Amino acid sequence: MYPEEIVIPMKEELTEHGFIELLTPSDVEIQLSKKGTTLVMVNSVCGCSAGSARPAVLIAVSNAVKKPDYLTTSFAGFDIDAVQTLRQHLLPYPPSSPSIALFKDGKLVHFIERHQIEGRPAQVIARNLVAAFDEYCN
Repeated sequence: MYPEEIVIPMKEELTEHGFIELLTPSDVEIQLSKKGTTLVMVNSVCGCSAGSARPAVLIAVSNAVKKPDYLTTSFAGFDIDAVQTLRQHLLPYPPSSPSIALFKDGKLVHFIERHQIEGRPAQVIARNLVAAFDEYCN
């Protein structure tokens, strides 16, 4: 597990912009049982999370006309049980962090894996997310 003093600023980059943390398996199950769209950012300490994934979700949410009903995040290597539960909902995709998932009525409808984040500018990932929001969000 990563030290809290390292993880907290990375969590705050999202929570200060309205993302709700999924800290426990129960948090994950309750959130994914809700009607509507839920964006889940599986946060990470890696450079591609800092340089691409977190900025991408923030750009997408602030620039999209249609937006997810719920913005959530869980931190791989820190919120261990919550991420493990979340990953059950991401099957058949293998564990990937960072990653970005969009659920509609609890069903996974769009997923961006780490290999689709690494080496890509945040703006490219944000455009991908905005297209998914346009398709699945009200």
